[in-house]
Amino acid sequence: MSDARWISAFLEAQVAERGSATNTLLAYGRDLRDFSGWLSGRGRSLAGAERADVEDYLVHCDAQGFAKSTRARRLSAIKQIYRFAFEEGFRGDNPAIQISGPGRDRRLPKTLSLEEVDRLIAAAEATGRTEADRLRNGCLMHVLYATGMRVSELVTLPLSAARGDPRMLLIRGKGGKERMVPLSPPAREALATWLAHRERQEAEAKADGRPASPHLFASRGKTGHLTRHGFYALLKDVAVNAGVSPAKVTPHTLRHAFATHLLENGADLRAIQTFLGHADVGTTEIYTHVIEARLRELVLDHHPLARDT
Repeated sequence: MSDARWISAFLEAQVAERGSATNTLLAYGRDLRDFSGWLSGRGRSLAGAERADVEDYLVHCDAQGFAKSTRARRLSAIKQIYRFAFEEGFRGDNPAIQISGPGRDRRLPKTLSLEEVDRLIAAAEATGRTEADRLRNGCLMHVLYATGMRVSELVTLPLSAARGDPRMLLIRGKGGKERMVPLSPPAREALATWLAHRERQEAEAKADGRPASPHLFASRGKTGHLTRHGFYALLKDVAVNAGVSPAKVTPHTLRHAFATHLLENGADLRAIQTFLGHADVGTTEIYTHVIEARLRELVLDHHPLARDT
């Protein structure tokens, strides 16, 4: 089998067996094609590569200046395709199984203060050329901060998820896993207002013979819904209007703000893990370090014995 066929079969299996997200599949494909191209330049292939080849490739990635996270991700993709090849009988061994990765730099996530979030929400409700735009933008911001969902989960929310004045949202996350997340009263109100507008839109579409959209945040683009990039650009405009540095405002920083503010107010770490859709509580524990860092800053800034004499 050619390398291209190996990669294609592996990606197909990821969809069939794990329900891997599109972005995950694209990342696997890019990483594996890069590895395959590197092997080809040395007269090798995925079928014939040995452990030394994988190790040399990682050295090559390091020499290219790739971050630890990038090298770790590429090794993960290589390990997974060889595990798949072993299980399918394409190879009798896994040349990458004993190779240790470079690890990842554990950086504290950037977050936002409660006051900054309030300003962003207010700005979102006032951002947009039309009333419909402003209703949608306010709803997006309310729901994102109230649930801490990933941006891909937010923009692909089905219209059905908002019907019935929900106090809980059913979110379909990575690998097709579902979780329930409660909505705050302001988020429920913003969602109900936007839903009423969407219902009118759908009624008008049906009256005109146009197909109805299944998405809560519909668009006329190819995907049928607001894209991740579209929301990212919108968020930058909202940040400017709110007087918050656009450099520190992303969908992920709002997700971090959701988790950090819950933890600051006494929420249980396991509950936050469930809300965020983390498979491992160890991923969620990084937010305890955010709180510790803030407490250290507080002591250093305000404790009399911490001041220079």
